[in-house]
Amino acid sequence: MSVLTALRSEAAAPFGGKYRIIDFTLSNCVNSGIFSVAVLTQYRPRSLNEHIGVGRPWDLDRTAGGVRLLQPYQSTKGERGAWQEGTADALRFNLDIVRDPVEEVLILAGDHIYQMDYRPMLRFHQERAADMTLAVRSVPGFEAYRYGMVTADPDGRVIHFEEKPRRTRSTSASMGIYIFRREVLVDWLSSGPGQRQRDLGREVIPALVEGKRVFAYPFQGYWADAGTVQAYWEANMALLAETPALDLYDPDWVIHTLSEERPAALIGPKARVAGNLLCDGCQVDGTVIRSIISPGVYVAAGAVVRDAIIMTGAVIEPGAEVDRAILDKRVRVGQDAKVGWGDDNTPNRNWPERLNTGLTLVGRGAVVPAGTIVGRNVIIHPYATARDYPGEVVASGETIGG
Repeated sequence: MSVLTALRSEAAAPFGGKYRIIDFTLSNCVNSGIFSVAVLTQYRPRSLNEHIGVGRPWDLDRTAGGVRLLQPYQSTKGERGAWQEGTADALRFNLDIVRDPVEEVLILAGDHIYQMDYRPMLRFHQERAADMTLAVRSVPGFEAYRYGMVTADPDGRVIHFEEKPRRTRSTSASMGIYIFRREVLVDWLSSGPGQRQRDLGREVIPALVEGKRVFAYPFQGYWADAGTVQAYWEANMALLAETPALDLYDPDWVIHTLSEERPAALIGPKARVAGNLLCDGCQVDGTVIRSIISPGVYVAAGAVVRDAIIMTGAVIEPGAEVDRAILDKRVRVGQDAKVGWGDDNTPNRNWPERLNTGLTLVGRGAVVPAGTIVGRNVIIHPYATARDYPGEVVASGETIGG
């Protein structure tokens, strides 16, 4: 996700204005009656750790159970003595927390956006005496390269698993939601060939399919893997639909988060707003259309924001325009500057395969100087200042700072 995860993990990325992506996984757990949760982090965990804290927003600040934040460390056991190198390695390093009387272990990705009750999946797993169960959903064939693709027989037993294939006949994608029988997980990762495997998708699951009872649990609800900039933007923008597929207002399935103490949104007398999500503490005196405005954002009089995601504390000064862009926290767009300007859709020169749809990214704390015109598919790195700009015009596809 480029500059959006330069200073944080994907799970800690803001979503929908006031949330972080991991809020969905944690909320699914507590809404499913699961109150013993461990969070394994490896990449830039500080922002995630600060957000979760002791788990109070999710009712996970408990003496028995609750949430534990497990930090990466260098192993002193075995021959490698190295850092964890993949998802299976991360689990292996922390197998000591999986003890009796636990019978099943639920393993979840922290960077997916969905609402799911895990209890029906657990019953499915137990009824089939499965060694492992993975949740699956149907995806278009052209997206198969992003997922582990699953082939199951009529009874739901997995007969083939392939991680991120270029071509596949299957339409069932693994959602990164797994239930393991505890003994199977511990024994596989700590003995035999399994103790040398590093990644769940590429190594562990295909091997388990060959010799264990592995089943696929079909899930029909909303689910999004926001692991690319385009997918992240689309998942946010989908919240602005007249009837969003993801219902953040469901009183029976609340998405909990660490909320900031801010006043209500303030819309000025000459402001124009249409089709937005406006969070607490934002102030709009200009024009905001089809955008997500996070807490503490200020859009000055004469400024225009369209089809954009503006994160906490950003400032759009008078006369500035932001179009089809993602602005990270505390970005400042100077007076009369333009971000996401023009019809030139040249892909980003450093990231052409992933930034080519006209989105412009501005990293945390960056400044777009007054009067500067920034094209499309541009990346502006965190904390970029006026000194980083080559002039008053940044052509489409360029990168600033870094």
